[in-house]
Order: sequence, then structure tokens, then C-alpha cells
Amino acid sequence: PKLFRIMKWLDNLDRRFGRYAIPNITLLIVMGQALTWVLSSSRPNVLQAFFLLTDDVRNGEVWRLVSFLFIPPGTGILTLFGIYLFYLMGSALEVSWGTLRYNVYLLIAYVATLAAAFLAPAGLGPVTNVFIGGSVFLAFSYLYPDFVLYLFFVLPVKIKWLALLTWIGYAVTLISGDWQNRALVLASIANFLLFFADSIFHRVRYGKRRMESAVMAIKNSRTAFHKCATCGVTEHDNSQMEFRFCSKCEGNHEYCSEHLRSHEHVAGGKM
Repeated sequence: PKLFRIMKWLDNLDRRFGRYAIPNITLLIVMGQALTWVLSSSRPNVLQAFFLLTDDVRNGEVWRLVSFLFIPPGTGILTLFGIYLFYLMGSALEVSWGTLRYNVYLLIAYVATLAAAFLAPAGLGPVTNVFIGGSVFLAFSYLYPDFVLYLFFVLPVKIKWLALLTWIGYAVTLISGDWQNRALVLASIANFLLFFADSIFHRVRYGKRRMESAVMAIKNSRTAFHKCATCGVTEHDNSQMEFRFCSKCEGNHEYCSEHLRSHEHVAGGKM
């Protein structure tokens, strides 16, 4: 039985409410990020109004519940590359899953991020969308592990290795980071685990079975080095068995310890 039935549940949800899903939601987000990046290039302080600050939300600045989604991924010209990469990955997930499933994936990441922000101890730093983008990156790299990115537009790297570095970074944050970043990391991987835990479990179990089958196949396919000319036993049948050649038999005839002295000697190629 499957550990998680979320995909079956999403299928039912898609049939009932799929028409209400927001298509091309990644494009809407990256358009907002691009606009924010242009505004911040001339007015750097404008970004301060976009961060998710829970105290400010409680004081009435409710737009921060949404505006943090449109914070661009970094500063400088490489921001455009980050925006394009997010669009590429998000669009691929929407095509692979369908609009509603992708909407739900982002919604889980969004709600989990809000929960982490408001449940974290007071006095910690502002919250951005970096971990939401991270969850999209992890999903894309799991579905398309051999997709090649060109770092600095020159060095080709398969995205699965960058994902591995991301997982290592998340592990370090969970071990040594502050409570807010720990909570945000957990929020980032919550939707990934809901969507992929079942697949990962079955892949690991299938991989284990495949490895066991391969080991057995190798073991069974090995050519025996020793074989008794009387009973046919080999070292694969009994690893403790000793084998000897009979000096009284013509030719190379090997026998196990049980038949070394009780066999009929071969003369002229015949028993």
C-alpha cells in the first residue's frame, strides 16, 4: 500500500475544482519580481516594504502577506538569470503535473512559510520567498535530475548535483541555524515530502530489491573453480569443502574430500 495518497486526492480535487486553478502562475510571480527589481534599481529602499515582517503585519501592513512573493532573487544583472530559472522550473512543473497540482504545491509552500514566520520567536529577521523558490527547485531537480545548467554560462552541471548541495545546506541549517531559518527550511521541504515521499520510498525499496537481485545473479553466474568429478559439488555449493586432484587418475580429475579416496580411478580417459 502507498504511504501517501495525495496524488489520488489531487486527481479528485482537479476534477471538481480544476477550473478555478490559476494558469501560468509562475509567469505572474516572475513578472512581479521583475517589476520589483526594476523599482529597487532606482529606489533601493522600496524592498523594505516587500519583506514579510510579522510585527508590521499585526500593525496593519497586511500587504506584506503577499508582497514578499515578489522579492527578486538577489541583486544585480544575475537577478534576471534567477528570475528566468524560476520561470523555467515552475512552468515545467505545471506542464508535468497540471495547473491545479502545481497551484497546490505552491500554496502548501506559501502557507507553511507564513506559519513558520508567525510561529517563530519574535525579534528575528524578515522573511523572503527564497525557501519557496527552493521547494520548486527541489521538485524540478527530482523530476529532471539530468537537466544541465551552465554555471556562469560556461560550466555544465547536472541539476541533481546542485540539488544535493541544496539538501546539504538545508541539513546544516537544521543543525546549526537559528529557529526561524530552521522553521523556514521545514516549510520549504514540507510540500516536497508530501508530493514525493511515496515515490522516494518505492524507489529506495525497488533499488534495494534490484541490488539484491543483481548480487544473486552475479553469485549464480560465477563459474565454479572446483568441481568434484563424482558428485558434481562445487565450492559454491559448500564453501567449506576441500578439493584435491587424484594422482592415480589419468588426466586432470578433481574430487571433493568425500570422494577423493572412494572413487574409481580413471585409466585411459575411462573409469
